[in-house]
Amino acid sequence: MKKILLTLICFLLFNTAYASNNVSFIYINGSNNNDEKMQKWYEDGVQKLHPVLRKKFSKNSAIKKYYSSNGGLNVKEEPIIFFWGDKSKNDLDFVKAQLDVSKAISSTGAYLVRSLIAQYMHDAIWVQKTHNMLPILDELNEYVKAEAAQDRDVILYGYSAGTFVTYEYLFNKLRYINLQNLFETLKMDDEFLAFVKENPRNNTCISALSYGYAGVGTVSTAGHIVLNQDKEQLKKNYLKLDEMTELACAPDRKLRGIVNFASPLVLFYSDFADPDYELNYYNKLMTKYILENGVFWITANFREDPLGFPTSRNLTIAEIEDRMDMKIENPTGVIFDDSSIWSKRMFAFAHTSYWSARGAFSKAVVKSFINGYKFQYDPAYQAKVLKRKSKKAEL
Repeated sequence: MKKILLTLICFLLFNTAYASNNVSFIYINGSNNNDEKMQKWYEDGVQKLHPVLRKKFSKNSAIKKYYSSNGGLNVKEEPIIFFWGDKSKNDLDFVKAQLDVSKAISSTGAYLVRSLIAQYMHDAIWVQKTHNMLPILDELNEYVKAEAAQDRDVILYGYSAGTFVTYEYLFNKLRYINLQNLFETLKMDDEFLAFVKENPRNNTCISALSYGYAGVGTVSTAGHIVLNQDKEQLKKNYLKLDEMTELACAPDRKLRGIVNFASPLVLFYSDFADPDYELNYYNKLMTKYILENGVFWITANFREDPLGFPTSRNLTIAEIEDRMDMKIENPTGVIFDDSSIWSKRMFAFAHTSYWSARGAFSKAVVKSFINGYKFQYDPAYQAKVLKRKSKKAEL
């Protein structure tokens, strides 16, 4: 029975919707990596982490057991590093110049605090701004497309503020937008809805709708999708959507999942808790897509890491459906958080210790894959975990 269950879990983990056994890991940097010294620190860290993570991933008995009948699992030997830190350097240099001006009129303590805030927080705030983020997502998508062209699936590893990039990539690039449903939700008139039905287009992503691509609409700062107000131009742009989808969106079924680590995502994206924030609706559609299409979203943080925020408590599919008020059909994906990993480092150094504690971290990532799928798709394991949580809550 255990062997059958193990095979089932692995089947869910790497389901047959993905024809390829070849996988590439793309690593995305965090904040404070914008000068040459810090870029080298990050890239050296990835070079040390990747062989260990690759070995743990490829040699895990559960994963290996499933893939043995398909010729094995081939994780690309070389890591792919997507580096965006240099893009914020000019802005940070300007901030530092302004700090130098204030040095003469500030107390030493105030100046030092300002300097630390600028050094460690600037990039995290900078990358969240839409006009900075969108070009980064387009560039990252070219990396993903290049791997897909070689018949490789992709897993994104987002470190620290790099988790903002992985999240925004899911939100903007996954093809979870059904166009007929979109226009009905936006309460378009009957004449336009009839036009959409007569000219069906494939599911698309948020990016393809934008004015950089199809020009159908854009996401406002208030969380609304604002459509092109010229009705005839809107129709013309709508007809281009299949072409723009291929340009702007993630390659279909090639993004296998993301692993976020050292993640402060919740701290910077807490507005998603606001029920009046309209983008919550599209986050729900994104979540539904992830779970129905075998994508995983793993968060793995060291428990000593002061910036490693849990994404949420782990929810069953039924709980997710209840919270979203949406039905999830035939789920095979996973959203799972493990923020209890021991790094055995002091809290002051834990956030930058994922490379030095790479053995413990790599083991925990693979364990999170397995436990995430067991939690969702093994009723006995799920009941055991929920019972344990219930007892803790009573205390």
